[in-house]
Amino acid sequence: MSLLGRETDGLRIAVAGGYFKCRTAETAYAVDRVAAALGANRDIEIPQAERARSAAFLITASEAASLHLDRLRARGHDFDPAVRDRLIAGAMVPASLVVKAQKFRRWYRSEVLKLFAEVDAILAPATPVTAPPIGQQTFMLDDLEWPVRANLGLYTQPISFIGLPVVAIPVPLAPLPIAVQIITAPWREDVALRIAHALEITGVVAAMRPKEF
Repeated sequence: MSLLGRETDGLRIAVAGGYFKCRTAETAYAVDRVAAALGANRDIEIPQAERARSAAFLITASEAASLHLDRLRARGHDFDPAVRDRLIAGAMVPASLVVKAQKFRRWYRSEVLKLFAEVDAILAPATPVTAPPIGQQTFMLDDLEWPVRANLGLYTQPISFIGLPVVAIPVPLAPLPIAVQIITAPWREDVALRIAHALEITGVVAAMRPKEF
């Protein structure tokens, strides 16, 4: 609790640029609001993030298919059709591509960790759009229609891919909120929670009650 109560003064906080540069008004508003409250006026580039997202997708699809393959064969009708189709597609990913993705992951992790010699935390959007209502199948981004299930993790996959600590903080918007990621170095969850706590007590971020939507 003593760590949570400390101010954010002295912390080096940057905003992820490049691939993470906000592409919608909602994400731009959320990241700008949080960055302004923290005095974060520096951009930092996370290298090869788009490629990381592709590699993460390959590895996740392949590993999920491997985990569920016996159940798919024996009880395929028990799966949601969309989930079943994605698992079957994952089972057909060539092993050579998975090996390349794993090799890239090692390189990418080492490159991202170098950034934390310069900063203590990085801010990035958590999703490309506000929270979708239950049952929504697609969303619009860059004038294109994207499937929700496969693409809501556009900004989180390049981070979770290498196991970095993250706190996702909700920024109030109407009718539904949007989140910003606070990303820190391995084993520095205390920094992410300290920043999140400071934002919460100042009211910059807040979880809206359903009746307020």
